[in-house]
Amino acid sequence: MNEQANENTITRRTVLKTTLATGAVLAAGFTATASHAAMSLNDGSLETSLELLNMWGKKPAATNELYSAVYNALATSPTASFRQVSEDASVKQLCKQQGVVHWGGPMLGCVTADGATVWVRTIEPASVVVKAMVDGQEKTFGPVRTTFASDLTARVPVTGLPSGQSTPYRVFVDDKEVAIPTGAAITTLSTGDSARTTIAFGTCQHRWGLGNEKFTQQILNRHPHAVLMYGDVAVQDRRTDLGMHRADYALRDFHPAWQQLVAAVPVYTSWDDHDYVHNDKWGIGKHCTDKERRGIRDVHKRSWNNPYCGNDEAGEGIFHHSRIGTCDVIMTDNRYFREASGKHCFLGPKQMAWLKETLLACQGPFIILSCGTMWSDYVSGGKDSWGKFDPEGREEIFRLIEAEKISGVLLISGDRHGARGFRIPRPSGYEFYEFEPASLGGREGPPATNPRWDSQLYGISGKYAFGEFTFDTSLADPEVTYRLIGDAGEVIYELMLKRSQLTP
Repeated sequence: MNEQANENTITRRTVLKTTLATGAVLAAGFTATASHAAMSLNDGSLETSLELLNMWGKKPAATNELYSAVYNALATSPTASFRQVSEDASVKQLCKQQGVVHWGGPMLGCVTADGATVWVRTIEPASVVVKAMVDGQEKTFGPVRTTFASDLTARVPVTGLPSGQSTPYRVFVDDKEVAIPTGAAITTLSTGDSARTTIAFGTCQHRWGLGNEKFTQQILNRHPHAVLMYGDVAVQDRRTDLGMHRADYALRDFHPAWQQLVAAVPVYTSWDDHDYVHNDKWGIGKHCTDKERRGIRDVHKRSWNNPYCGNDEAGEGIFHHSRIGTCDVIMTDNRYFREASGKHCFLGPKQMAWLKETLLACQGPFIILSCGTMWSDYVSGGKDSWGKFDPEGREEIFRLIEAEKISGVLLISGDRHGARGFRIPRPSGYEFYEFEPASLGGREGPPATNPRWDSQLYGISGKYAFGEFTFDTSLADPEVTYRLIGDAGEVIYELMLKRSQLTP
């Protein structure tokens, strides 16, 4: 989208010394609603960050003061890490006064039939332990130690839980139990090919959608087994300023709505342009060196709870593959490897080879294949997407799926604010289905519909909505039902597809 960042945020390293009084003014006087999104939300200043923190409900003055101290510590250098936060005298004092021992989490990920992984970020190097009831006894998982090298994050595997059930858990940092949201529980996947699986998904929350408690509650009300967020989540146009990338992730973790969601629903992520570097940016060039690109990737890797992060051995990319219930989930990275031209320039040769191998190895009846931008060229003429950069590569993927008769492929996309769905007709007579709920931030975007788009399924703009797949593999011809759910819980659009319809 055509959101422009405040260049001064990056080019002038002015540390904004916002005091408790400033935070108190915001907490007492800020009365923003969703309509306030018209303000300059891409201004990365502390003042705007505090406005966003209070956008969906006034926070206590102490909370504003603490976030201000975190921001200021991270604003000292473009390479500032959570080590600078940990060692900052103001931060230390405020944490001691408020009894704070962790910045983020618990955030669930990597769900299986017998457990999940719990992510936590602490305020200083510490040991993290998770406790949960297993067979009538409380079992301890960990400890896993956070370090400055891990940006003070730990990922604690929790296993041995009963399948298809919800198990509450507790989190301890250096033997001190930390406060976590009510309802925090690990809901394991059911076993067997006939199990039902529900997966919520969407993009473009940006920084302003993360605190929307009403919308978050609608996702929780649907009890998904996982949520996929694959672009423009949390970080907003921070270019190569790693300190500000981290400041936006810290802002994310201060939101009660976010805390409630990820403590109960495993989240899987990838990125798009705004949480990579800036609007429509990709790869390396004048905006980004290879070293800076690797640094951004490492911050992203440490801030999420994905099963793995691209080619970890080489430290490249963030793509990954998971099995969630009866569904394979493949999340691609259309930013890190992209080049201006050449064969496989959109995903890069290494990721393209991985994608083909992964598609061929999938065993389940359905496959969700994500891309941060559009698969089709209907909206904005395919701007910043496959059609402009690598239509040959896209054709290669589509032809592989058709030639190998890979069944159940569902394309999901984002970037173009709003929510739309399309059939993508093929010369073979087969049709792909693309679902694009880029509406987690409720923003206006390009036209939602167009009379010339004769294969369009639906279109909305300027409204909060998320996508949902419900898979029923108990039938002889397994089914998937797609729904677009609004922020009042209403079903805006619904479509049921049989596996046979999704078989070339």
